[in-house]
Amino acid sequence: MIQSTKMRREIDEIPEAIDRLLTQGAAGIAGVANAARSQDPAFIMTVARGSSDHVCTYMKYASELLLGVPVASVGPSVASVYDVPLKLNKGLSLAVSQSGQSPDIVAMARNAKRDGSLTVALTNDMASPLAKVSAHPIDIQAGPELSVAATKTFVTSAVAGLWMLAEWDRNKELLEAIHALPDQLAAAARINWPEVREAIGAQQSLFTLGRGPVLAMSNEAALKFKETCQLHAESYSSAEVLHGPVSIVGEQFPVLGFAAADAAEGALADVADQVADKGARVFATTPMVQGATCIEHIRTKHGLTDPLSLIVSFYSMVEAFATSRGVDPDAPRHLKKVTETV
Repeated sequence: MIQSTKMRREIDEIPEAIDRLLTQGAAGIAGVANAARSQDPAFIMTVARGSSDHVCTYMKYASELLLGVPVASVGPSVASVYDVPLKLNKGLSLAVSQSGQSPDIVAMARNAKRDGSLTVALTNDMASPLAKVSAHPIDIQAGPELSVAATKTFVTSAVAGLWMLAEWDRNKELLEAIHALPDQLAAAARINWPEVREAIGAQQSLFTLGRGPVLAMSNEAALKFKETCQLHAESYSSAEVLHGPVSIVGEQFPVLGFAAADAAEGALADVADQVADKGARVFATTPMVQGATCIEHIRTKHGLTDPLSLIVSFYSMVEAFATSRGVDPDAPRHLKKVTETV
C-alpha cells in the first residue's frame, strides 16, 4: 500500500480546519470587522510573500467588489531594508504569514502601526512576532501544517480574510456561503482532474488563467506547479494572455483556466476558447466554454467563495501529479517550510 503524502492528508484536513475556524474564530473576526467599520479606512495595504501574497490578491478583489475599498500591495523591503515612513493614518494594514516569523513582514507590520495604520494580521501562530506587533491578529486555526507546500494555511487564511470583509460589510448572503464551505470543500477535495494530469504529461511548461478574484487561485496554482512538480508554469489574467504571452502557445500546450460564477466567467471562457483554437489543450472550470474542455468543479453559494473550492480541487490534482512524476511534494528541492526574508 502506498503511503499518502503529508500534503494529501493536509488537503483532506481543509474542511475540518475551516469548520474549526468558523466555530472558534467568530469573536476575533467580529472584533476586527467592528474596528475596521468604525475606522472606515480609505484603503488597505497588504504585506505578504508567496502563497500568502496570493491570499492578499484574493482579498484585494473581495474588498474592492464588496466594500469599494481599494487595496494595494506594498513591498516589505520598504520597511525592512529602507525603513521609509509611509502615510498610512487613513488606512488598514493587512499582513499575512502562516508562520508569522519572516523578519521583513514583521518589520512592515511594525512600521505600519508606527505610521498610524490599523494593523491586522492573519497567522497560524498567535505567539509569533507578527501577531505580537499587530493590533488585531487573527488565528487562522489551520492546525499543524507539515508539508512544505502550503494548502490548509492558504485556504484558512483566505476564508478568514473573506469572513472579516463579509462581517465588515454585514453581507448576509456571503456570510451564509462562508458557513456552508466545509461540506463543499470536502466534495472539492475528492476531485483531482485526471484529464488535466494526462494532458500535461511530460510537458515542461504551461499557463494558468484567471480573472477577478479567481486570478489569485491561478497565481497560487502556478506557484504550486513549480514547488511540487518542478514544472514551469506562468499565471496570467485572461485579459492579458492574448497581449503577448499567447505567442509561445503551440500544439498541445497545456492551459488551465479558473472561472467562478461571477461577471468575469463569460470573458474567461471566451479567451479559453480562443487559446484552444490555437492548438492548446485548454481546460476550464466553466460550462460556458466550447472549444476548451469544461472540467468537474464545485460551485458554492457565492461567486466570492467559488475560488476556494477550485483551489482545493487543484491541490488534489497537483499532489497526484507530483507523486506520479516521482517528486515528493512534502519536501520540494531548495525549499523549507519557513522562509525568513530580511
